[in-house]
Amino acid sequence: MSFNASVITLFPELFPGPLGASVLGRGMTDGLWSLNAIGLRDFTTDRHRTVDDTPSGGGAGMVLKPDILARAIDMVSPPHDERPRLLMSPRGKPLTQQWARQLALGPGAVIVCGRFEGIDQRVIDARGLEEMSIGDYVLAGGEVAAMVLLEAVVRLIPGVLGGQDSHADESFENGLLEYPQYTRPQSFEGIEIPAVLTSGDHGKIARWRAEQSQALTAMRRPDLLAPRKP
Repeated sequence: MSFNASVITLFPELFPGPLGASVLGRGMTDGLWSLNAIGLRDFTTDRHRTVDDTPSGGGAGMVLKPDILARAIDMVSPPHDERPRLLMSPRGKPLTQQWARQLALGPGAVIVCGRFEGIDQRVIDARGLEEMSIGDYVLAGGEVAAMVLLEAVVRLIPGVLGGQDSHADESFENGLLEYPQYTRPQSFEGIEIPAVLTSGDHGKIARWRAEQSQALTAMRRPDLLAPRKP
């Protein structure tokens, strides 16, 4: 079973974009995952292909209409579809490496890209959309956020990166930031590769990397080391 992503968007021409390049693109070609971008305007019924209206109660901007979006979701994700339905939203729960790994092991996802001031709350509730955020900031729309989510997930699908050790020591995989990396030349602008990394002593190398990860995390992301609330 491959990972199947369906993205509902006002701009389907933006996809696959970077998701079709490098190892992610090869994974798609090899059938490890698939992507279908669905244009929201295809589900309108008026000659102007209207997808939004003014916010009830007043205010700036426009809101995506629930009936149009519901038709798109129902076509893409019928009742038997086991894939989670996600809405990219700055008010959603934060994307984490652990959540990305869990999603990578599933059948895929239906991802809704918001625009304007958001989408009608009724379709969020009626279609069970789970709001997801990639950070505490606001974008013009959910397309870039959907690409970030999919890249984080797809690279974790078995076979996409090749060996399973490719991401074992990455940042957040073990609750810490990744240790510094080095490669040849041995000397760069007078700075040498740390001697331990060329010593051939794998035990010392492992200890050095663990110490570096701990130190970097303490300095840059001390929140990752804080005791978790029960």
